[in-house]
Amino acid sequence: MSAMPHSLSDWLEFIECQHPNNIAMGLDRVRAVAARMGLGKPARKTLIVGGTNGKGSTVAFAEAIARAQGLRVGAYTSPHLHRYNERVRIDGRDADDAALVAGFEAVEAARGDIALTYFEYGTLCALWLFQREALDLAVLEVGLGGRLDAVNLVDADAAIVTTVDLDHQDWLGGDIEAIGFEKAGIARPFKPLVLGDDDPPASVLRHAYAIGAPAWRIANDFFAEPVDGGQWRWCEVGYEIVLPLPMQAQGAPVQLRNAACAIAALRALDLPLEDEALARGVADAAVAGRLQRFKRGGVEVVVDVGHNPQAAAALADWLRAQPRRRTLAVYAALADKDAAGVATALVDTVDGWLLAGSLDAGPRGSDAAALAQRLAGTVAAGGTRHADVADALAAALAQAAPDGRVLAFGSFHAASEALRHLNASD
Repeated sequence: MSAMPHSLSDWLEFIECQHPNNIAMGLDRVRAVAARMGLGKPARKTLIVGGTNGKGSTVAFAEAIARAQGLRVGAYTSPHLHRYNERVRIDGRDADDAALVAGFEAVEAARGDIALTYFEYGTLCALWLFQREALDLAVLEVGLGGRLDAVNLVDADAAIVTTVDLDHQDWLGGDIEAIGFEKAGIARPFKPLVLGDDDPPASVLRHAYAIGAPAWRIANDFFAEPVDGGQWRWCEVGYEIVLPLPMQAQGAPVQLRNAACAIAALRALDLPLEDEALARGVADAAVAGRLQRFKRGGVEVVVDVGHNPQAAAALADWLRAQPRRRTLAVYAALADKDAAGVATALVDTVDGWLLAGSLDAGPRGSDAAALAQRLAGTVAAGGTRHADVADALAAALAQAAPDGRVLAFGSFHAASEALRHLNASD
């Protein structure tokens, strides 16, 4: 692009081409540009959320609770499902095109000859916007890993590591301990670190101990447990509260964990939190593509971004907790994911598989035939093959019993395509 961009779509096209690699780990570049931009604290208090799964939902819970308390909140998440604007929210509203363009212009004016990745541009843009809003709280979601992720240039007042499991091994290491060390890199000396795993990797606890970060562990320092009447209890020593189930994905154990971690972190930040705000925030928090349910011709359709074995296990737990229905899975996985591990986690909860291509997802896309090969040895390998998610979803709805269920999942791209198809057919 020879001329400088003008529209948001022009800017997104421009920033995709400014670094030779889509992913380039390290903080030196982004720190240098942040210093030139004069970026300081994005809000009075900052919370960073990392982990393998559950980051977006945890951000949504923290944001909703804080806003119910009347605080001014900025939230930065990724990736987006439909529009880039979803990544930057201020007071519950997506940033508009003009604000994002102004942010990208500020980054471009400061970077000089420093090459930035797409995610680094976006992170600096979001921080620049937040700094201008006099926010009480900024909630920032890590993109990849933690220690070397662009979001980690911010010295957060508290951090959450939701879960640690195998994913992105090419970048983060080949085992849980190596990945845990990368995730724990968002912790800061003597600042609270909330952990959503019952038994976190030793590398996470070791790092927290080494830097003096107090670790608040679920099922150890705070607890989340269902109670009768469609409610659940959050408690720690000296305090407990009974709360409504989240509006979205009621009955999903993983969402109670995500909500519990958000509450623990907000309490660790010593923010004012009335019981009413906790209840309203937990009940109202919603994030697209996480166990998002629709009805089409009597068929329940569930859309989820789950894309690794741990996320698939959480999906299976949720399905087992639901009334039994014949369930068809529309599955579209990116080429670098453990497709066989995902299928194995769901084997006793899915009655039929429809494999969808994702060639328009970019370099990591895959066609259905290649996906079937990666599923060799699993029952999912025999699933019918379809060009894309829309074709597979249409076929699944045609095959489903009137009281059946269709699960569409496998990646953010798969969820986005499923939602687009469902919204168009509404």
